[in-house]
Amino acid sequence: MFNNHHYSHTFCVALFFLLLSLIPRSTSLRFIGLTYSAPTTTPSPPPETISAALSTLKVNSLRLEDPDPTVIRTFLYTNVSLFLTVPNYLVPTMASNRSSTLRWLYTHVVPFYPRARITTISVGNAFLDSYPQSASALLPAITNLHLSLRDLGIRKITVSTSFSFVTAISTPFPPSSAQFQEPPGINLIGPLLQFLRDTNSSFLINVYPYNLYRLKSEIPLGIALFQEHPFNFRDDLVTGVRYRNLFDMMIDAVVSAMAVAGYESIPIVVTETGWPSSSTAANEVEANLGYAEIYLKGLVKHLRSGIGTPLLKDGVKEVYVYEMFDKKEGTTPSSRSWGVLYPNGTTKYRIDFSSSKSNYLLEGSWINLALRVLLSFLVLVLWI
Repeated sequence: MFNNHHYSHTFCVALFFLLLSLIPRSTSLRFIGLTYSAPTTTPSPPPETISAALSTLKVNSLRLEDPDPTVIRTFLYTNVSLFLTVPNYLVPTMASNRSSTLRWLYTHVVPFYPRARITTISVGNAFLDSYPQSASALLPAITNLHLSLRDLGIRKITVSTSFSFVTAISTPFPPSSAQFQEPPGINLIGPLLQFLRDTNSSFLINVYPYNLYRLKSEIPLGIALFQEHPFNFRDDLVTGVRYRNLFDMMIDAVVSAMAVAGYESIPIVVTETGWPSSSTAANEVEANLGYAEIYLKGLVKHLRSGIGTPLLKDGVKEVYVYEMFDKKEGTTPSSRSWGVLYPNGTTKYRIDFSSSKSNYLLEGSWINLALRVLLSFLVLVLWI
């Protein structure tokens, strides 16, 4: 004979855990930072303006290109983590002269660390694109900076260098076929990856789906913009993996290239990503405010989901959006605006970049309250 009380109790227990799973909870987000680079044709905003902008956008990570010590000083005793970049023009000098490396550190790191939370230094940014003739200087410069930090007793700041995806990765699709493109006559990638693994550092890459979309006419716009449609996908026929956005394809191409080189366990940091909100080039109609907002919202939603990429289940370690402020400079026909904020600091988009967000399977504060009341009732029933 069935025991109705037993089955009622079992049902209540199952219902209890189901409702518990539906209650909103905070989930961690691999942090999203912003890049700040000072304008070259107009005065730089005061450092406090940069700090206020981070607060407005709910961002706690800042990547500084050609960092100004006055800006670094602004973030003493704050919870903002700083990512510093050594300008490209200094890389050859750092490679040949350790004293220049120490001078840079005594200007940009020693006066502030650890009161300022400096976490990473990139030796150059897409250095090979700007100085291909000096490719052999890159790894020595990285090594000198790393050793100089150790000489100063600083062991928690990692050192790396960033690459541009479109010039560093050959055959981006399918991702399984991707490999690194070595500079002509230089054996760089293997020794660099070995250095990163030995020092627990990350591989840094600039990932712009917009740029790859512009280069590859066969890429649908919706995939580049994280648009979710039933037929919005591309399959990697070698691995059988289905991709629904271009960002994941590009990250997995980097994963595949590192695997081919034998270093698939190195963390990946996206040092630049974004979508231009305008362009002076007449043929760049996709560079507009609407698409830029769609891309950034899709990026944040994707990262916040925590699902990673098909080949990188834990996802990238960090992502930096390029950039904080629009800069109205440049005379080339393809001058673009990438800023999340207008030059005067006003917001351009309605996007929450914060590092955590309530995860709602059922949204609404009244539903949350009802769930908690019902849970309390079930606890009482189970106790009896």
